[in-house]
Amino acid sequence: MNKVISLSSDFGVMNKGIAVMEAVALSICPDAKIFNMSHGIPFFEISQGARVLEAVAYLPVGCHVMVVDPGVGTERKGIVIETERGDYLIGPDNGILLPATNFLGGFKRAFELANEKYYRKPVSPVFHGRDVFTPAAAYLCAGVKVEEFGPELREKDLVKAPYPEAKIEGNKIVAQIIDVNNFGSPFLNVRQEEMHKLFKVGDVIKAEVSGKKFDLPYKRTYGEVKVGNVLLVDDDFGRVEVAVNMGFFTDKFKVKVGDKVVLEK
Repeated sequence: MNKVISLSSDFGVMNKGIAVMEAVALSICPDAKIFNMSHGIPFFEISQGARVLEAVAYLPVGCHVMVVDPGVGTERKGIVIETERGDYLIGPDNGILLPATNFLGGFKRAFELANEKYYRKPVSPVFHGRDVFTPAAAYLCAGVKVEEFGPELREKDLVKAPYPEAKIEGNKIVAQIIDVNNFGSPFLNVRQEEMHKLFKVGDVIKAEVSGKKFDLPYKRTYGEVKVGNVLLVDDDFGRVEVAVNMGFFTDKFKVKVGDKVVLEK
């Protein structure tokens, strides 16, 4: 496999633990290529961490470590998920790894990180990113087989994802807001390939957002509607976004993460 490791966390970009995790990885697999995806995930925000991890679809196939882990040191498991694309997603069993599998060909199998042979010693009860997750990524890059880390786990026995995938119900998509960017534009749990089964750019969609109904034009980019008007676009990372051209959708419609969205033909 590619000797590629990505690291993401809610540590904050100034945290020395980031460089320490890189050093641990290189001490095990010196020729690994390391990417730092994001260390600015809001503290404890599993949902936003899951969103960040979805973007590893743009990286080479490799081992992707995600550390947003409020339950560190408790009975929660450390796990590695193998995807159909060939990637390994490594982190806590708190649901954070699962949404990314939908962008990596799907879930293939998972294993508990139970074999202490592949831990960095001594293991800190509060820094599994350094002592459990990053070493697992590095050992995989160095040629260790994933089966060696511990018992296989069934997908249904893992902690559920922080958000579900949207559902197509007849001529509509039932979705929810899973993230909001700095421009006040909500992102939906709708993958673009699912969106395109019902709608195409140029359509005017009947939208209902938290009980508010309005027409929502599906456009290629923001400037295709007048300033202050609403629209829907494909976002940068495989899902869809609702927005106001040069405005804040969240301010205009008073919506938040978790709110229901229905898109109908």
